[in-house]
Amino acid sequence: MRCTQRVVRRSLIGWALGVIALSGQAQSYPVKPVRLVIPFAAGGGTDLVARAIAQRLSESIGQPVIAENRAGAGGVIGAEHVAKAAPDGYTLLLGSPGPLTINPNLRSKVPYEALKDFAPITLATISPFVLVVHPSVPAKSVKDLIAIARATPGRLNYGSAGQGSVSHLAAEQLKALANIDLVNVPYKGSNPALTDLLSGQLDLMIENQPVVLPHIGSGRVRGLAVGTASRSGLLPRLPTMREAGVADYETSTAFGVLAPARTPQAIVLRLYGDISAALKSAELKDRLAKQGLEAVGSTPERYAAHMRDESARYARLIKLAGIRVE
Repeated sequence: MRCTQRVVRRSLIGWALGVIALSGQAQSYPVKPVRLVIPFAAGGGTDLVARAIAQRLSESIGQPVIAENRAGAGGVIGAEHVAKAAPDGYTLLLGSPGPLTINPNLRSKVPYEALKDFAPITLATISPFVLVVHPSVPAKSVKDLIAIARATPGRLNYGSAGQGSVSHLAAEQLKALANIDLVNVPYKGSNPALTDLLSGQLDLMIENQPVVLPHIGSGRVRGLAVGTASRSGLLPRLPTMREAGVADYETSTAFGVLAPARTPQAIVLRLYGDISAALKSAELKDRLAKQGLEAVGSTPERYAAHMRDESARYARLIKLAGIRVE
């Protein structure tokens, strides 16, 4: 009996010391600047979200939060850098489907395990992808575009943010579901692809709403449909792809903040509290909404579940489209 009591006491003492240690870590963190890695080129949707979060997080933690672009390999280079960084809360990732839930299903070798090598902090935003065409393309609807593509197989080209990016998979999903032939022109990020679309060197893109929204408003591109299951509040006249006749189509993007695995839970919770509070503030919600983004601020557990579900969905889409990148 005394032995059992001693074991219980030791367990309680160990638990209490652990709580105190975690509390101490949270109280002392941070003591130097934090880097928020953006695994894509400047100017894309991830860039917009990361810099908005970095600004507000800097204010709440009292240290500079430096948004740093590390582009390449569909987001893999930047994600690998964070996965292998010290788990101390000073190197974070602005995550998106490309490096987290697409490339691990798309590539035979990825230098990290997305569902194991990161500590999810919060799902920050969700936004639809939008099918847009250059005004020189005579399509006024998705039905028109499909008809043109079927009449001239392989003539229409689309820009993507690189092999294995969400924009690549979004267009390949359209190709597979609509049984049409479109030619992929891959770029290192959304911004250079969009530049060529605006100049008329590309025919179309399926890109994140914040990236194309200003150009739809100016008439430099024509919006045809959104990829989400419901219409966008900022583009209410555009039908969903499903309403436009492409059954089972779905493409959106979720941006979230993650730390390397084994980052102390107290630091993860500290960051979650600060970032989610910022995302739920009226000022930041309005700022993001104007850019086409819905602020979320989920718990770490809900973000982890979202990643698991999204990974399974993209695995099915990749198999449907028959895509593989070595």
